[in-house]
Amino acid sequence: MRLFDLTGRIAVVTGARRGIGLAMASALAQAGADIVGVSAQLEESGSEVERQVRAAGRQFTALRADLADRVAVRDLARTLTGLGPIDVLVNNGGTIARTPAAEHADETWDHVLEVNLTSQFVLSRELGRQMVARGHGKIIFTASLLSFQGGINVPGYTASKSAIAGLTKALANEWAARGVNVNAVAPGYIATDNTRALRDDQDRSRSILERIPAGRWGRPDDLAGATVFLASNASDYVNGVVLPVDGGWLGR
Repeated sequence: MRLFDLTGRIAVVTGARRGIGLAMASALAQAGADIVGVSAQLEESGSEVERQVRAAGRQFTALRADLADRVAVRDLARTLTGLGPIDVLVNNGGTIARTPAAEHADETWDHVLEVNLTSQFVLSRELGRQMVARGHGKIIFTASLLSFQGGINVPGYTASKSAIAGLTKALANEWAARGVNVNAVAPGYIATDNTRALRDDQDRSRSILERIPAGRWGRPDDLAGATVFLASNASDYVNGVVLPVDGGWLGR
């Protein structure tokens, strides 16, 4: 099981305060990694993610950053590179705006793309540069089912998540031979705050459940195994993959 052992490694998880990011950070800590959690509203101390990481016996560092603010993201990148060698970068922080395309304002589009795509490229570029220089590192993006499909009333989100799938492959093509693995997980319909509107819509929720072979909404913890796998030595020959964790949705 040493293939999955992350003892002695440092993992950065953006969007770590709740939901999928919280589950990812907790799973990495249980596998042995110390965690740097990033979120716009992350408490300096006493957060749930800190509690779970420390319960696993690992160290936790909390950083605040607004991923919609390009200057803040660059400052975050400088702070992270100053913390020492970062072994794992989980680009999970994201946002969604549900508006029909004909009403999708420029400002909404720009905000979603800045958070979901541009900030993640900047962080990957800056931390990836150091990983390439060391000859080792893992970068994991949170993609989406909408990296494969079009969705409804979420044009900006779909565009950003489709781009994340492409960015995953582009970076893998450049960095695989340099010892840096770049991959993504694509969560299915997971019960988080981002999907509350869908779950509260009885008709929409029913139609979604009818499409999922597993017969249930996913839970954030369902992403734990895939995250640890892609962060560990077990995935050393896995490059440019977008791994669905979707209860079988895409297979349907």
